[in-house]
Amino acid sequence: MSGEAVGEADRLLACRVDTPSLPRSRPLTPEDVDRVAAIADPVIRNLQITRAYHELSAAAATRLGQVANWCTFATWASKQAGRTIRKEDLQRSLEAALRSSPTAARAASEVTTQASRFGANSPVSESLASVWKVVDPAAALDRASLAVARGNLRVFEEIGREFARFDVECGPDATIDAETLVRFMERLEPGEPPDGQRYLRQAFSRYHRARFEVDPETRAQLVLLANLEIGFHEQTRLQPDIAEALDAAVVDPRAVRDRVVEALFPDAGWLVRLRLLIARLIGRRTLLDVAIDALVVEEQRLVRRILTRRLMSIELGAAVRLQLGEDLGRGFPPSLRDIVLPELRDLLDRIDPTRDSPRESGAVDWADLGDRVHFIAEMFRSFQESPFLFEPPFTPAQLERLDAGERPADPL
Repeated sequence: MSGEAVGEADRLLACRVDTPSLPRSRPLTPEDVDRVAAIADPVIRNLQITRAYHELSAAAATRLGQVANWCTFATWASKQAGRTIRKEDLQRSLEAALRSSPTAARAASEVTTQASRFGANSPVSESLASVWKVVDPAAALDRASLAVARGNLRVFEEIGREFARFDVECGPDATIDAETLVRFMERLEPGEPPDGQRYLRQAFSRYHRARFEVDPETRAQLVLLANLEIGFHEQTRLQPDIAEALDAAVVDPRAVRDRVVEALFPDAGWLVRLRLLIARLIGRRTLLDVAIDALVVEEQRLVRRILTRRLMSIELGAAVRLQLGEDLGRGFPPSLRDIVLPELRDLLDRIDPTRDSPRESGAVDWADLGDRVHFIAEMFRSFQESPFLFEPPFTPAQLERLDAGERPADPL
């Protein structure tokens, strides 16, 4: 075996995890969803969540037709989340941004200069290396990854499970009046999100009604209404995770100052800290304090910019890449141009300031729930009848690796 082959084999063994393979000869059940949610490895769990959403989407499409349901969009949102969870290219992007930032270079150099005036005697190159190690901008990427992984799991455990339960319990219904829907709804909590599931109750009743609707336009609008109601519930549940991911760059500058001092003054850090503390107590900030704070501010700015760029983009299949801060450059399909369903019109009036146009759909602040829901409403409406959304998120070879309990080869 060649050296390259040995290296590849070692890599695959290192990626192998003890994770259950899900049966693929039947639709997913709530128990299947529970098994995926129980996977400890966040990377493998996300890949299995993305795969499960695709299968749930296909199952719903057999009842609703080839119009995108909420799980169809969730497939691609979960795949995008996986890139942040794996920190895919984020480390390289951050290192490149720090290297190319004149502000960061000046701030780091000023830290070492001021440290030398306090008696630090390490060579400049060692001091700079110590500063970057202590500031540790990569830790922000770890925090963002964990926040996104939590959100990915939180939504799947709840909404993915309800889709599986809906398919099992209500999928065989032959008429709209079947009692199974009532029994299904009884297990959903009344009340508003994030704890109440009123919007989920409404959404699944719309999906059920859409199955038996003979008018194509009304059926399409019922599906859109259900998608939006689940989307609103989902985004309300995700609010703390999204805010945490975007704020992952924020650190306490006082803690950073103390760590920098310890790194630059390994033998006399307590004495320098005492001098700095005395200066702060009498209302003075030393030039070393100022230099460290400037470095922290620049590091946080770069990390937030990189994370925002990643979190505010999504690829819908291989065909479309959207920047969530930009207006959607497409119109609505014919069945969704004129809103005739009163309940859908009322909801759009509440969440879409430009109800019948995609203009101003770009989200200015992705941490703002209203901004986010507005963009999502326009995206759902614009792409609901796009067949490429049903493309599988992974290749057959990648699925084989997942079935074997292995992380598939990149790119994912």
